[in-house]
Amino acid sequence: MKRLIALAFLACAAASVAAHPARRPGLPIVEKATRLKPGQYVWDAKADPTGPVFLVVDLNVQRALLYRNSVPIAASTISTGSDGRETPIGTFTVLQKEVVHRSRTYDHAPMPYMQRLTWKGVSMHAGHLPGYPASHGCIRLPKGFAKLLYRVTRLGTTVIITDRMSSAASDPPRD
Repeated sequence: MKRLIALAFLACAAASVAAHPARRPGLPIVEKATRLKPGQYVWDAKADPTGPVFLVVDLNVQRALLYRNSVPIAASTISTGSDGRETPIGTFTVLQKEVVHRSRTYDHAPMPYMQRLTWKGVSMHAGHLPGYPASHGCIRLPKGFAKLLYRVTRLGTTVIITDRMSSAASDPPRD
């Protein structure tokens, strides 16, 4: 009888977790990333607190995944370059960082927590996230995520921009 009660309790708990997947504390960052709405992000501050980081940006699903020691520790929605102003694909490094930066090209537009990836104007920074590509080539991030990301990166941090996240998420690059 005790086993039946325990089994019933576990079944109810499992059904509750399945009904509310966002509340599952053990849900992996990669899975949480798929549930994010525009402007949302997740950050696991406890996961691998030290070590090198790199960011993988997926243009197709408009998501970014941050890895530390090849373990995903954060994910965010993004907005990248629109048609005719595409965000370039490739492997980049952070070339310059400024907490307060203004665009020299686009009417002095604010670019908080700017991290430059190319000398031709492609950067990551806090900005508007409509849920689709809408920038002039930059990678827009939620302000909270941009601020946290700014704190953990340094000049030379690797940023991989791809249009094939499914393979990048399952097989992150190794040092």
